[in-house]
Amino acid sequence: MSDRLLLATFEQEDDLLAATSEVRRRGHKIVDVYTPYAVHGLDRAMGLKASRLTWVCFICGMIGALGMLWFEHWVGSVTWPIDVGGKPWNSLPSNVPVAFESAVLLAGFGSVFALLAVSRLFPGKQAHPVIERVTDDRFVLVLDEADAQFDVSQVKAMLMPFNLVELEERVVSAGGTH
Repeated sequence: MSDRLLLATFEQEDDLLAATSEVRRRGHKIVDVYTPYAVHGLDRAMGLKASRLTWVCFICGMIGALGMLWFEHWVGSVTWPIDVGGKPWNSLPSNVPVAFESAVLLAGFGSVFALLAVSRLFPGKQAHPVIERVTDDRFVLVLDEADAQFDVSQVKAMLMPFNLVELEERVVSAGGTH
């Protein structure tokens, strides 16, 4: 099985944003958008849902904070209670700074590992850019041509006002080769 894709290349991020909004408004399926840097508002223009990475960060942070609070309470008042200057064994204010740092540490590690897992990134993975200059100064909008009513000439006419640089059709096999 193979998929037909249409790659539209732009030089400016403003053109890409406007073209993406127009393509989505007209009901075409956007496969992906490739940019050399993060473009503000592109997720809204593509109609993407909010990322769940913030929830992963929050949950990992809570696990770190609550786990450290439990550990400090267990060490300080259950297994090794030491009276230091009359301080109570279960003093929460003295445990908060370390619990906060544990929350930050686990939130950071959890977010990074979740991002790498979802993105399927691993050490040594080779990059295969769709267009060579996309990592330098090009912006690429990838559309799915699977719809029977998809007309390349109409899409080209629609994208021309947005300073379209290049339009390329590709057939991608199920294995991901071009």
